[in-house]
Amino acid sequence: MKRNLVLTGMMGVGKSTIANALSKKLNLELVDIDKIIQKKELSSIEKIFSNSGEGYFRKIEEKITLLELKKKNCVMALGGGAFINQNIRNLILKTCVSFWLDLSVEEISRRVIRSKKRPLLNEGDLRENIKKIYKEREKIYSLANYKVNCNNLERKETINKIINLYDVK
Repeated sequence: MKRNLVLTGMMGVGKSTIANALSKKLNLELVDIDKIIQKKELSSIEKIFSNSGEGYFRKIEEKITLLELKKKNCVMALGGGAFINQNIRNLILKTCVSFWLDLSVEEISRRVIRSKKRPLLNEGDLRENIKKIYKEREKIYSLANYKVNCNNLERKETINKIINLYDVK
C-alpha cells in the first residue's frame, strides 16, 4: 500500500485539476478538501468566509483534513491555506508524500483575475494580495517533500513529473 499523495500550494495553481487527473491515472481515490468542506457546510467557501469568518473556516478545514488524512490510497488536494496549519502539515509529513505546486505570482494572478471565489483576494489589489500571501506561505510550502515548478509545464508534464517522483518514494 502506497502512502497518500497530497498536493499543496497557492490558490489557482491547479491542485484540484491535477489531483483529479492523478487519481484517475494512479487509480486512487480523489479527496478534494475544499469540495468536502462545501458539501458538509452546504455552502461555498466564499460564503463561509463572509458569514462565519476565516477563523471558523480554518477550524473546519483542520477537522475535515485531519479526518480525511486517515484514509488510505488517495490523492488529496488541500485548500491553499491548509498546509500552513501545523497539525495538518505534521501529519502529512509523517504519513504522506507531499508536493508543492509552485507557480509565479504573475501566472496565479492571470488565472484567478475573474474569480470571485477567492475570499482572501476580493479586497484591494489582486496582484499585491497574491504576492503578500505567497511571501507569507512559501517557506511553509517548501517543507513539502517535493517542489514542482509548474511555470513552464503543461498539465500533462506536471502530472508525469509528480507520478515519477511519487513512484520513487
